[in-house]
Amino acid sequence: MSISDQIVDSLVRNKVEFVTTVPCKQLAGVIEGVEASPDIMHVPSNKEDEGMGLCAGAWMGGKRPCIIMQNTAIGVTINTLATLTQFYQMPLPMLISYRGELGERVACQVEMAVHTKALLDQLNIQTYHFHRPEDVSEMDTILNHTFMSRKPTAILTDSNFWGGY
Repeated sequence: MSISDQIVDSLVRNKVEFVTTVPCKQLAGVIEGVEASPDIMHVPSNKEDEGMGLCAGAWMGGKRPCIIMQNTAIGVTINTLATLTQFYQMPLPMLISYRGELGERVACQVEMAVHTKALLDQLNIQTYHFHRPEDVSEMDTILNHTFMSRKPTAILTDSNFWGGY
């Protein structure tokens, strides 16, 4: 079973019923799996902060949400994370492709990698970094913790996790 399939299965097992996504090459397999899943409502977003607003609406409507995005847009989500998600104690698993680390092929991606973890840390958002394919085994525990604690959680997936791209 592929890593993407394992992630989608974990979302379904943990009753994540609403997923919004912003296009990402690394996460394309997960996005395709979410779209194909009869158990998940998939609503693509134009921007990450818009997606977080959609997730907030889903949560308020009784559905467990998740957002799938790139780290390069963490900056545009800061206000939404602080004033909506955290203030109202909404659990939000964020599956984030961590672009810009060793092996990155696109130079402009590197700059945001320098700031991603520091911004998440400044917001006191628990962050997990998946480096190896076997790290996917932690998804169930992370999702369970996210919904139990009613806090946003970042799951960073780097190119090593995906086996290069």
